[in-house]
Amino acid sequence: MSNKHNVITICPVCNKDLHITHLACDHCHTEIKGEFSFSKFNYIHKETLYFIEVFVKNRGNIKAVEKEMNISYPTVKKYLDEAITSLGYSVDEDDDEPVRVKVQPVKIDEVYIKNKQQEILNKIKTGEMKVEEAIKIIKKVKGETE
Repeated sequence: MSNKHNVITICPVCNKDLHITHLACDHCHTEIKGEFSFSKFNYIHKETLYFIEVFVKNRGNIKAVEKEMNISYPTVKKYLDEAITSLGYSVDEDDDEPVRVKVQPVKIDEVYIKNKQQEILNKIKTGEMKVEEAIKIIKKVKGETE
């Protein structure tokens, strides 16, 4: 598999949660089928994930994060709060110690969903996907039988 895509967690057709049913090794061609779950990191927006990467790379040094990302201290704090809540913790303004809460998957915003739908339409236009294949995918997602 030379052209790999990022994993999506929400169906671009019906906006419901996706699940993993197949894993494969490019080297030895081993295939594993079953029900697998996503990591909570798969539900985090790309910008927040990038911030987490920069934050960890800089060992939590806010000044270094400010400099690398060319953002202000309040923006770093905002990104950090967003990362904390995206990972399932709550941010208490009075207490810097996060409290564990039940993890709720972050739903992908409407703009992202519309972009994914457009991507499917573009694949049909360019011939990467046939209309019949798209119809089968949509029917399968909706639970309809052929």
